[in-house]
Amino acid sequence: MQNLLFGAIVVLLIISIAEFLYILSLRSSIRSIARDFSEKLSMDTNTTISVSMADPEIRRLALRINRELKALRKERLRLQQGDRELKNAVTNIAHDLRTPLAAISGYLELMEAVPTDERGHRYLRVIRERTEALKRLTEELFQYSVITSACEDIHPAKLSLKSEVEIALAGAYGMLSERGIVPEIHMPETDLQRELDHTALQRILSNILSNTAKYSAGDLKLVLTEDGELRFQNRAPGLSQVEADRLFDRFYTVENAKVPPGLACPSQGC
Repeated sequence: MQNLLFGAIVVLLIISIAEFLYILSLRSSIRSIARDFSEKLSMDTNTTISVSMADPEIRRLALRINRELKALRKERLRLQQGDRELKNAVTNIAHDLRTPLAAISGYLELMEAVPTDERGHRYLRVIRERTEALKRLTEELFQYSVITSACEDIHPAKLSLKSEVEIALAGAYGMLSERGIVPEIHMPETDLQRELDHTALQRILSNILSNTAKYSAGDLKLVLTEDGELRFQNRAPGLSQVEADRLFDRFYTVENAKVPPGLACPSQGC
């Protein structure tokens, strides 16, 4: 009787050890699948998830994930191709608009040289303002397509934020001085290093400072915190709340939003 009981205990112990080892192997396989899945999502690769465990459920799970990864890659390629085609279309449209706009500007110059009455001058002035606004928008559209294409070639490197801000301020010195703007600058004593693309960062800072020169009431406060947060602050009494809320809308400019005086005049029969 004792031998039978001892044998049963040994068998149960062996089964328990086998189950324990199986569970360990199962957990290891699941961790491996999760790790491979994360890597495949972050990498542009056609490799699939593989498992060494013979368990059929684990293999079916890996097969299901590989199918979804394949579908995801296919959709990603389709979106990337569509994005490239859209960027090329935007670039071509912006480029093609330049030629007729140049012709319109040329004929406007000829018309402005012809003597006319006050109403004619007013209409020509409206046409000139709208033409210049369209030229600016076209140029911004073209620059946007160039910038978004260049984003694919971003090369981050370790940069000093303080040095980058100083370079941008030096480049905008003349523009700010013309408006009588003396920046109030607050930066920490310690240097701040970040992984950034120099060209892209300078383009951003240049655009911000350019808009400050255009719309500021004559003030600019620049703060670089010890956490690396860069803040620009200025008063802009010429902007309404609606215009201020749309400052970060793509392609939105204050000039294009304003209706020039006399634009509605022709329809009113003045």
